Amino acid sequence: MTSFIQSVDYDLWDIVVLGPEMPKETISKTRMRYDEKEKEKEMMKLNSKAKHIIFYALSSNEFDHISSCNSTKVIWDKLEDMHKVKNVERTISCLMALKESESESDEEDASEG
Repeated sequence: MTSFIQSVDYDLWDIVVLGPEMPKETISKTRMRYDEKEKEKEMMKLNSKAKHIIFYALSSNEFDHISSCNSTKVIWDKLEDMHKVKNVERTISCLMALKESESESDEEDASEG
Protein backbone atom coordinates (compact mmCIF):
# COMPACT_ATOMS: atom_id res chain seq x y z
CA MET A 1 0.00 0.00 0.00
CA THR A 2 2.84 2.37 0.90
CA SER A 3 4.59 1.87 -2.42
CA PHE A 4 1.39 2.22 -4.40
CA ILE A 5 0.40 5.51 -2.75
CA GLN A 6 3.92 6.86 -3.18
CA SER A 7 3.93 5.83 -6.84
CA VAL A 8 0.68 7.68 -7.50
CA ASP A 9 1.91 10.89 -5.90
CA TYR A 10 4.58 11.19 -3.22
CA ASP A 11 2.76 14.16 -1.68
CA LEU A 12 -0.10 11.76 -0.93
CA TRP A 13 2.18 9.75 1.29
CA ASP A 14 3.12 12.89 3.23
CA ILE A 15 -0.58 13.48 3.86
CA VAL A 16 -1.05 9.88 5.07
CA VAL A 17 1.92 10.03 7.43
CA LEU A 18 1.81 13.66 8.59
CA GLY A 19 -1.87 14.54 8.17
CA PRO A 20 -3.35 17.41 6.20
CA GLU A 21 -1.98 20.10 8.54
CA MET A 22 1.50 20.51 7.14
CA PRO A 23 3.90 22.91 8.89
CA LYS A 24 3.82 26.44 7.56
CA GLU A 25 7.06 27.76 6.12
CA THR A 26 7.59 31.48 6.56
CA ILE A 27 9.78 33.93 4.71
CA SER A 28 9.46 36.55 7.40
CA LYS A 29 7.37 37.04 10.51
CA THR A 30 4.63 38.84 8.60
CA ARG A 31 4.61 37.22 5.16
CA MET A 32 3.70 33.60 4.48
CA ARG A 33 5.49 31.73 1.70
CA TYR A 34 2.22 30.55 0.22
CA ASP A 35 -1.39 31.55 0.15
CA GLU A 36 -2.93 29.68 3.09
CA LYS A 37 -6.36 29.12 1.55
CA GLU A 38 -4.91 27.66 -1.64
CA LYS A 39 -2.51 25.47 0.32
CA GLU A 40 -5.32 24.22 2.58
CA LYS A 41 -7.45 23.41 -0.48
CA GLU A 42 -4.55 21.48 -2.04
CA MET A 43 -3.99 19.53 1.19
CA MET A 44 -7.68 18.60 1.34
CA LYS A 45 -7.52 17.40 -2.27
CA LEU A 46 -4.51 15.25 -1.49
CA ASN A 47 -6.21 13.91 1.66
CA SER A 48 -9.30 12.95 -0.35
CA LYS A 49 -7.22 11.31 -3.06
CA ALA A 50 -5.28 9.25 -0.51
CA LYS A 51 -8.51 8.26 1.28
CA HIS A 52 -9.96 7.05 -2.01
CA ILE A 53 -6.92 4.88 -2.70
CA ILE A 54 -6.99 3.38 0.80
CA PHE A 55 -10.77 2.80 0.77
CA TYR A 56 -10.54 1.03 -2.57
CA ALA A 57 -7.99 -1.44 -1.18
CA LEU A 58 -9.84 -2.37 2.02
CA SER A 59 -12.08 -5.27 2.86
CA SER A 60 -15.61 -4.43 4.05
CA ASN A 61 -14.63 -5.21 7.67
CA GLU A 62 -11.64 -2.88 7.54
CA PHE A 63 -13.72 -0.20 5.82
CA ASP A 64 -16.38 -0.40 8.56
CA HIS A 65 -13.73 0.35 11.19
CA ILE A 66 -12.35 3.47 9.52
CA SER A 67 -15.14 4.84 7.30
CA SER A 68 -16.00 7.65 9.72
CA CYS A 69 -12.42 9.00 9.82
CA ASN A 70 -11.71 12.25 7.97
CA SER A 71 -7.93 12.24 8.01
CA THR A 72 -5.86 9.68 6.12
CA LYS A 73 -3.36 9.82 8.97
CA VAL A 74 -6.03 8.68 11.43
CA ILE A 75 -7.15 6.00 8.97
CA TRP A 76 -3.59 4.77 8.49
CA ASP A 77 -2.91 4.72 12.23
CA LYS A 78 -6.11 2.72 12.90
CA LEU A 79 -5.27 0.25 10.14
CA GLU A 80 -1.75 -0.21 11.51
CA ASP A 81 -3.18 -0.86 14.98
CA MET A 82 -5.75 -3.32 13.60
CA HIS A 83 -3.09 -5.27 11.73
CA LYS A 84 -0.64 -5.26 14.65
CA VAL A 85 -3.33 -6.87 16.80
CA LYS A 86 -4.08 -9.44 14.09
CA ASN A 87 -0.38 -10.24 13.71
CA VAL A 88 0.02 -10.68 17.47
CA GLU A 89 -3.05 -12.93 17.58
CA ARG A 90 -1.72 -15.04 14.69
CA THR A 91 1.68 -15.34 16.34
CA ILE A 92 0.13 -16.43 19.64
CA SER A 93 -2.07 -18.99 17.84
CA CYS A 94 0.96 -20.39 16.01
CA LEU A 95 2.98 -20.62 19.21
CA MET A 96 0.11 -22.34 21.03
CA ALA A 97 -0.30 -24.84 18.17
CA LEU A 98 3.45 -25.49 18.17
CA LYS A 99 3.48 -26.05 21.93
CA GLU A 100 0.47 -28.39 21.67
CA SER A 101 2.16 -30.31 18.86
CA GLU A 102 5.36 -30.64 20.89
CA SER A 103 3.35 -31.78 23.91
CA GLU A 104 1.58 -34.48 21.85
CA SER A 105 4.93 -35.58 20.41
CA ASP A 106 6.42 -35.86 23.92
CA GLU A 107 3.44 -37.96 25.06
CA GLU A 108 3.85 -40.31 22.08
CA ASP A 109 7.57 -40.70 22.82
CA ALA A 110 6.84 -41.51 26.46
CA SER A 111 4.24 -44.15 25.57
CA GLU A 112 6.62 -45.83 23.08
CA GLY A 113 9.46 -46.03 25.57
